[in-house]
Amino acid sequence: MAFCEAWDVDTVRKKGKVNLDRLGPWVDAGGRVITINPTCSMMLRREYPRLVDREDRKRAQKLADAVRDPGEYLWSIRKEDRFNTDFRSTPGGTIAYHAPCHLRAQSVGFRGRDLMGKIPGVQPQMTLECCGHDGTWAMRVQGYESSIQVGKKAFDGMKAADAVLWSTDCPLAAVQFEQHGGREALHPMTVLARAYRAPGEGGFEQAVEGETS
Repeated sequence: MAFCEAWDVDTVRKKGKVNLDRLGPWVDAGGRVITINPTCSMMLRREYPRLVDREDRKRAQKLADAVRDPGEYLWSIRKEDRFNTDFRSTPGGTIAYHAPCHLRAQSVGFRGRDLMGKIPGVQPQMTLECCGHDGTWAMRVQGYESSIQVGKKAFDGMKAADAVLWSTDCPLAAVQFEQHGGREALHPMTVLARAYRAPGEGGFEQAVEGETS
């Protein structure tokens, strides 16, 4: 993605071929490719089939079809026995949830938000504004100040939720929120992982009903 933003298509194709070689056998075996960052999943889903070398595009499309956001994947198995809802702790109250632009662009829903809503006592409140990070833009000298201006509505929206916890699917957006919103924003998978643990064992301070602290 970083090379794509720099218009270095030759490097995109070289890196793409390496990724296709590494991931292709897993996809051929029926596996799913889970990407923790929605910018990465959008790159694999939308850009690879168009940007890689022509002889690689068929397998790039096969890879694209196998890519899943982690929340999207877990939500797809929510009715199966292996889906675990045995939460042992909860942050309790409102979680301010930021929906990243690159996740919205994929039209796969906000399943990280929906999954957190399954934790007892949690009410996610969504902010749809752009955080301003925009891939690598906020990391550049020429983009840093403007990224703050663009992201202000998102920062204000998260603060207005008066939440016990902030969350976003995008690790880059989390950097923006910590730097300019003043609070750490956890990935929904981190929130879920903590909720599976009891207080005092890496979980949240509040035990769910039936659990002891």
